[in-house]
Amino acid sequence: MKQSEILELKTEELHERLADEKDSVQKLKLNHVVSQLENPMILRNKRRNIARLQTEIGKREREQSK
Repeated sequence: MKQSEILELKTEELHERLADEKDSVQKLKLNHVVSQLENPMILRNKRRNIARLQTEIGKREREQSK
């Protein structure tokens, strides 16, 4: 997910996407423990997407509180 895509989303959609990404990472971690993932770089990309989403949510909350 690119930053430009994140900026286009509404705040509610950001929270939904964040929850989906967190669930996805947990499932991938579990699958990685049980058996090797074909591409472990997926975990890195998911974690980075979570960080991008959390950053944008925090930024919007700070702007809203001003």
